[in-house]
Amino acid sequence: MSVIIAGERSGVGKTTVTLTLLASLCRRHRSVQSFKVGPDYIDPMFHQHVTGRPCRNLDPVLTSEAYVQQCFSRHSQESEYALVEGVMGLFDGIGQRAWGIGGGEMERWGDGEVGENVQCPMPHAPCPIPNAPYQTDFASTAHIARLLDLPVVLVIDCSRLSGSVAAIAHGYQSFDRRIKIAGVVLNRVGSDRHFSLLKDSLEPLQLPILGVLRRQDNITIPHRHLGLVPTAELAELDAVINRLADLGDTCFDWQRLLPLLKSSPSPPSPPSPPSPSSPIRIAIARDRAFNFYYQDNLDLLQQLGAELVYWSPLIDPELPKNVQGMYFGGGFPEVFAQQLAENISGRHAVKTAILKGMPTIAECGGLMYLCQEIIDFESKSWSMAGVLPTSALMDGRLTLGYRRAVALQDNLLIKAGQTVCGHEFHRSHLTSTPSQPLFATYRYDSEENMGYEGWALPANVHASYVHLHWGQNPEIPQQFLQECQKIRF
Repeated sequence: MSVIIAGERSGVGKTTVTLTLLASLCRRHRSVQSFKVGPDYIDPMFHQHVTGRPCRNLDPVLTSEAYVQQCFSRHSQESEYALVEGVMGLFDGIGQRAWGIGGGEMERWGDGEVGENVQCPMPHAPCPIPNAPYQTDFASTAHIARLLDLPVVLVIDCSRLSGSVAAIAHGYQSFDRRIKIAGVVLNRVGSDRHFSLLKDSLEPLQLPILGVLRRQDNITIPHRHLGLVPTAELAELDAVINRLADLGDTCFDWQRLLPLLKSSPSPPSPPSPPSPSSPIRIAIARDRAFNFYYQDNLDLLQQLGAELVYWSPLIDPELPKNVQGMYFGGGFPEVFAQQLAENISGRHAVKTAILKGMPTIAECGGLMYLCQEIIDFESKSWSMAGVLPTSALMDGRLTLGYRRAVALQDNLLIKAGQTVCGHEFHRSHLTSTPSQPLFATYRYDSEENMGYEGWALPANVHASYVHLHWGQNPEIPQQFLQECQKIRF
């Protein structure tokens, strides 16, 4: 058993409630496995900072419904308690219809009957199967709750309402009867009188109040252009977590919550695969500038025989010794552009290794680092590794959303024509595009072409704004490690 912490909309305090629960449980010396619905990297960093365990993303777009179920089952059984933080409002998802790849005939299906064949006009383009059932809340918190058969704790922002709380709670309780609302957490309650009004209004619904959080002025986590500031940059974070633990000790109905959070007994662990006699050493860029990684991706590399060697492009003057591949995740290179530029020997080491043929994955922030320069929000230019003949220019426009990306050529990770599902989240763009781009990209929930992007030149580089989760596609890290294995040091 576990619960999902859901919100009636974005900004109601899901993350605060989740961290308060985690902090209080960990103070009691309980082992807790956390999960995050969706593609987010930053919230899971906070979970891990509190629990000491990597948070796992549950995202059926980036992976699949089956993978979400397998991931939750596997990791929730490793701890005494388990907790899932939702995304946006409870029913906020994306449109989803069955999709196929164009350039051939596909059977039309719907309502259980096979009809006429249809032809998709664009070769290799993702096209919807006409009349396929359409799900409006795919990848939402509610979707994950149904997939995992978990009850929901609904967080309601009470700062600007009193009696209306009952209408909100009743609406969420009755909207989809497949969702079990275990109770509510009332957040930003102003006073005892305010709480009394809220409680009286909810009483006819017989919906348990599982927590009451008063308005807090001394517990804040700063934001910037892509969301919360990551944990590695917050010197006062431990003090904030301690205050959350203090709050959690008194604001929750633990007698009702603890049974909901209790994990199922752990089954016997399968035997671990034998470690390779000569592991493939992969340099993972991990510091304040580069820290957007899905833990499942790193786990897959290790399971396939990689030794992960962490290093910092901010401060390390050279690459780790005897590495055979490099992986640059996303992050905030624009925030630390001056320090990255000042590490001249580190930049030179990266460029030299790539030009000598070292297989390299660079996602989003990693892509920006491989450019000639980053031009920051103040229009200052900072030299980067200089591998790609383009510049990364910061601007105010947010590019955000799931993507279906169709490979236009064979490359380091995938073959031409293969489609992968990923996620974009950035406020920069490149000043030029390659003559032979890596991907044609499409909106996940429509046929809208989002353009061409990504670099596969040199041939040993996969550089793209599209973040990929490899859980459903283990052949991606397999292909990467096969290329890395060819490198001799």
